[in-house]
Amino acid sequence: MEILKQLIDFVLHLQEHLHQLTQDYGKWVYGILFLIIFCETGLVVTPFLPGDSLLFAVGALAADPASGLNVWIAAGIIFVAAILGDTVNYSIGKFAGEKLAARFPRIIKQQHLDTTNEFFEKYGGKTIILARFVPIVRTFAPFVAGSGAMNYQKFMAFNVIGAFLWVVTIVPAGWFFGNIPVVKENFELVVVGIIVVSVLPMVYEIWKAKHVKKREEGTRREAEPETTDEAV
Repeated sequence: MEILKQLIDFVLHLQEHLHQLTQDYGKWVYGILFLIIFCETGLVVTPFLPGDSLLFAVGALAADPASGLNVWIAAGIIFVAAILGDTVNYSIGKFAGEKLAARFPRIIKQQHLDTTNEFFEKYGGKTIILARFVPIVRTFAPFVAGSGAMNYQKFMAFNVIGAFLWVVTIVPAGWFFGNIPVVKENFELVVVGIIVVSVLPMVYEIWKAKHVKKREEGTRREAEPETTDEAV
């Protein structure tokens, strides 16, 4: 419970914690950024780590020359970490996806897999690109792609494009908007807003899947008496 509280505090006060990490660890902060993004995209057991909000905070902090954080180096490291994370996740899904899902159902939740599959059914391979902007789906998309034996070359193309778009969209947004007084003074609310907006597509897909399932069940129930009458 204490770990959860610390994680929530870290996410809500990202800019402050990131600044403190930069002051405490200097250049090693780039390694910390790499590790967080790599784990968030590469391990299906860590979808709760910050992604979009961290990129925004990196851009906002790097805009301050006194922070010591170089936006180009940070963006480059995040870009590489995102590509490598997805690549590792794809490999895990390809070689052990079904076994892991069956053995650790509480960690690799079926609901997350179903939601990700909904994205694949709707968007195809482009899911790898779109998933970059959707928490949880971002973590499970490469895993599902590997489990479904998606062509590796095709996956890598989407992987690189998605990572590039993710970084060049959110990090500059933090750079340009993160230090506007109203944003800086309400950074916690901005972080919450980023998370909510990011999660909306996933919530919609879950709602849609449940709605379709209920409608199909209702249609089957309506058809059953007719079938019985014909049999009689």
